[in-house]
Amino acid sequence: MVRRTDKETRNREVLSAVIESYIKRALAVSSDDICRDFECSSATMRNVMTELEGQGYLTHTHTSSGRIPTDQGYRYYVDMLLSQMQLLEEEKSSITHEYCRQLTKLEDILEKTSEVLSTFTHCAGIVTILDKENKIYYNGASLIIGHPELKNIERIRSIVRILEEKKTLLEILNRDLEKRLRVYIGHELACSEIDTCSLIVSTYEVEDKPTGRIAVLGPRSMNYSSVIPTIEYVSELMSKALENL
Repeated sequence: MVRRTDKETRNREVLSAVIESYIKRALAVSSDDICRDFECSSATMRNVMTELEGQGYLTHTHTSSGRIPTDQGYRYYVDMLLSQMQLLEEEKSSITHEYCRQLTKLEDILEKTSEVLSTFTHCAGIVTILDKENKIYYNGASLIIGHPELKNIERIRSIVRILEEKKTLLEILNRDLEKRLRVYIGHELACSEIDTCSLIVSTYEVEDKPTGRIAVLGPRSMNYSSVIPTIEYVSELMSKALENL
């Protein structure tokens, strides 16, 4: 009989494997796709995935026998890995090189930050500043609407509308200002227009005072293990750039 802890570990590892495969390929994941990594039969893996689906972590589409992650599955995955997510030193160097060009104006820093976020996360990069009401800088909207997970034309229109109208997005960005980092996945956004997306939000500071927020908006299948440490690092760079003005 398999001990409960062993079963929980196996299920956690299978869930991570399914999510990472879906992040990489944007295709529903079958038991055959990952059973080799666990040295088990396809039938055994299918039973595990069925159990994970019953627990609400996976679901399946009508057009495929494979599984895809649910919001609950992504949440479990992000919470499990959050403390382990780090950038490599060469990744930090690349971001620093791109970011630390001569920036002497506030507007230039805000614009450059949105550009850097978009470039290094392959999602939409967003920047706000608390004392500039209704001002949002964003780059990379085309990267979202070109993603396989967001092919529905009505969804695309809704995402673009949220970015351009700004009011709803600002309301979301300004939630929980006391928290340095927030990760909103799908329905956690409480906004039907973008509930097929995830939003990663970080607060940047000047002289230890919250000054504004930067964010990345992308598909729920974004590469969290890269995006989250990237936005945290860019937040640090932006704080330093603003303090040097």
